[in-house]
Amino acid sequence: MIFVTTGTQAPFDRLIQMVDEMAPEIEGHEVIAQAFKGTYIAKHIQVLDFLEPKKFKELFDNADLIISHAGMGTVISALTTGKTLIIVPRNAKLGEHRNDHQLATARKLDELNYVHVAFDSGTLVKLTKRLLNEDNSGNPPKVAEFASGRLISSLRKYIHDGA
Repeated sequence: MIFVTTGTQAPFDRLIQMVDEMAPEIEGHEVIAQAFKGTYIAKHIQVLDFLEPKKFKELFDNADLIISHAGMGTVISALTTGKTLIIVPRNAKLGEHRNDHQLATARKLDELNYVHVAFDSGTLVKLTKRLLNEDNSGNPPKVAEFASGRLISSLRKYIHDGA
């Protein structure tokens, strides 16, 4: 199953349309999307406006692949659970956000190889097909849910000493 999430702050019709148009090419994979009040009507995927946190977690945990906007909540959840993630950043020039911080975030995460990034529908299709057919052993290692004791001690010392 592929789980798509656009966050809960604004519609992201471009992403839903890209995934909906791609769905016939990835037969055998159910696609469920959580998409905030968009206007695009999907033909090939199931779109839900709102999910209770428990249902969201269930879909997220059971997904073979997550496709998302470049929201840090989803990115962090994928990294801490070891889920394969493709992000499609919102674009301010297209009216999808008030600025291009998601583009900057996506570029940096791509550079660090933390997630897979698709800036267009062609790349999304290629990445999706490839990742669904891989064993995903090349994914980045899971990150810890909390900062290490060493980092916390170092920060405390820095704050205390007024460095």
